[in-house]
Amino acid sequence: MKNDTLCVHGGTLKCDTTRAVTPAIYTATTFSRSDVGQGCGYDYARLQNPTREHVENVVAKLEGGFASLAFSCGMAATTTLMELFDGGDEIVASEDLYGGTIRMFEKVLRRRGISIVYSDTSDLSDLSSKITRNTRAVFIETPTNPMMHVTDIQAVAQLIAGKNILLIVDNTFLTPYLMRPLELGADIVIHSGTKYLGGHNDCLAGFVVVKNAELEDKLRYFHKTSGAVLAPFDCYLVARGIKTLAIRMDRAQQNAAKVADWLRGQKKATRVFYPGFADHPEYEISKKQASGFGAMLSFETDTEETARNILRNVKLILFAESLGGTETLITYPTTQTHSDLPDAEKEARGITRRLLRVSVGIESAEDIISDLEQAMG
Repeated sequence: MKNDTLCVHGGTLKCDTTRAVTPAIYTATTFSRSDVGQGCGYDYARLQNPTREHVENVVAKLEGGFASLAFSCGMAATTTLMELFDGGDEIVASEDLYGGTIRMFEKVLRRRGISIVYSDTSDLSDLSSKITRNTRAVFIETPTNPMMHVTDIQAVAQLIAGKNILLIVDNTFLTPYLMRPLELGADIVIHSGTKYLGGHNDCLAGFVVVKNAELEDKLRYFHKTSGAVLAPFDCYLVARGIKTLAIRMDRAQQNAAKVADWLRGQKKATRVFYPGFADHPEYEISKKQASGFGAMLSFETDTEETARNILRNVKLILFAESLGGTETLITYPTTQTHSDLPDAEKEARGITRRLLRVSVGIESAEDIISDLEQAMG
């Protein structure tokens, strides 16, 4: 099946005999047994739940993975994934990352004795120079948040082949509808399901998708032990959201291309960061490994005052954190998603007080542009 069809028909509940078109929400926390060693396949909801199993199967099929695990949020997924590593291990990560991931790396992993090395993973020579005998994983976002750098996943997989290094890809921005990192050589894919998978800004969720049974077994153990599992109703909301993922992504990225083109013609927008521009440094890589450019973009304004005026004056567009919903959201990374980074680090990464990030929604592109135009003044 094609991915747009999988979004609609990707999962069924194995325990459901009703033939209901919409899977049931199972709220039970425990399941009875008929005898010692004989059960229905479920024991306790922290281990597994039919509704959670359903959405996990859908996400695994979409990504072409062996299995998927659903977590209470994206950061719960990433944090639990890090239990694969021990003190003395080293992780090489994209230097441009979601601020929450950097916070976890710096404030949690370093305390455990895990070394974090940052690299421009879109530059293979830079990445190669950072890999050592202690490297156990390469962790990449592509496109990155918020500067929209693109990493060649297949080239990275080839670079680390045979070195006992896991390749982990955060695929939140593009989703499996537009890109499937496991098919490009990744070992593990992460999602903040809060974003495009859920798609309606009404639930928190996270997913880890793995390529083999060995990784699933290890992560299931940490999953049940940490207890950071996705609740049944949130599983239902994500599964429902995925049914419209294809049409939402198609519309949102069509809008994003129009908004990005318009921004390039505005004097008060001095730089626009969008992978769909033909002169983007990694444009050809994007075309090679994905079927679209996504609906995320960032732009730099001429002054800090212009950036703040836009945030104050937007009306249709919502000044809010997060991304990937039906509504267009505008974010100020320096005080929101990346607020915990020291100012010097933000500046070095390009996260200035003039930078705005936009998650383009599914409204009329003309209305989105009109709102930006009046907000710029």
